[in-house]
Amino acid sequence: MKKSLVALAALATVGAASAQSSVTLFGVLDAAISSYSNKAEDKNFASFANPTYVNRGSVTSSRTALTSSGHTSSRIGFRGTEDLGGGLAASFWLEASLGNDDGTAGAGFNKLSSADASNQFFNRRSTVSLSGAFGEVRLGRDYTPVFWNDTVFDPFGTNGVGANLVNTATKTFGQPTPDYYTRTNNSVGYFLPPNLGGFYGQVMYSFNEKDSFDPATATPNAVNNSRQGRYIGGRFGYANGPLDVAAAYGTTIVGDQFYRGVTNNLNAWNLGGSYDFGVVKLFAEYSQSKIDVANDNPLDNANPLYYAAEPSVKGWLLGATVPVGPGLIRVAYSAVKYDLDAQPTLLNPGAAYNPLTNPFLSVADPKANKFAIGYVHNLSKRTALYATVARISNKDGAGLTVGGPGYVSTYNGATLTPKTSTGYDLGLRHAF
Repeated sequence: MKKSLVALAALATVGAASAQSSVTLFGVLDAAISSYSNKAEDKNFASFANPTYVNRGSVTSSRTALTSSGHTSSRIGFRGTEDLGGGLAASFWLEASLGNDDGTAGAGFNKLSSADASNQFFNRRSTVSLSGAFGEVRLGRDYTPVFWNDTVFDPFGTNGVGANLVNTATKTFGQPTPDYYTRTNNSVGYFLPPNLGGFYGQVMYSFNEKDSFDPATATPNAVNNSRQGRYIGGRFGYANGPLDVAAAYGTTIVGDQFYRGVTNNLNAWNLGGSYDFGVVKLFAEYSQSKIDVANDNPLDNANPLYYAAEPSVKGWLLGATVPVGPGLIRVAYSAVKYDLDAQPTLLNPGAAYNPLTNPFLSVADPKANKFAIGYVHNLSKRTALYATVARISNKDGAGLTVGGPGYVSTYNGATLTPKTSTGYDLGLRHAF
């Protein structure tokens, strides 16, 4: 499945040490014909205030395209290991995204908006590590612990139109870009050794690499984002035979005005598991992410009844895979619910229920659910054909999609609300 590069001219100068080293080129090319249809509707009707209003019905935006990564993320990478003796080994891993439908690669494929995106070629993973009987210490850009449960315990592996709705909602919740939830730069990670009787785990710390400063007493309320972007997380689990279960937690500082006493943390945790009965493999996951606002300086707010909202999103998934000859049937149902926590105050009424300041006002929390089903037909160990279809139902203001164009928000003077999103992938995957 992988082609080992026995000799590389670039490594010829390293001398005798190269005899104990190995370098592997690997990758995946995955292309699909994908179609998306996203419907929004007008929920307004004629009323006493506007008796002549005419409901606009629903408006659908759609797209059919050749896409990549409908089953497995397209990529190209290099990895290698050097045996240092005494059970010690040094390794590296460089991996870049590929958009094989249009030839884009690296951060250009993921359309990242971070400042360093234009220079980020090995955007999927870029690490160097040292491993031994103690485990592994890994440095560089790597996957976050909380992401692993989303993809490992999803029958669709967070790819294509069938991807876990929990991951779809969580990676866009409170993050500068969706990629921040999946991976982190400047990380130091430790992984437990694999000989612990099925127990496994990792911890991670990511430096934000921002300058800090002291604003002095003349400007006590100066904004200082010196800790913004720092990530701390961990994942621990147990895998033995058909059983695999794991829990993960991660916290990211998404807003840090240190000298004003205000810090915004995005805290995420999830629990997932799977059990393989042979004739069917079952999957389950529960997840929660919440913005935690620590405001230690109430005098900094002009409004004496200031309330800092702490929104959250919760989600769960149930799924299964069923082997059928050389193929695999995949099915999953997932759901999410947001809590906007937009508490009103006397000076800022807001739009949510508060029994003290506005007991007669309430708005339902946005929510969505998704059903996906698909089939993978393996032509060989490296090549497969696949088909997936999925549908999302949005309620109370949620606006999640299976992909494609966004919902139409206004039409002919009417404000539209997201309703359903439907899509399919018909594709070919080849690994090398």
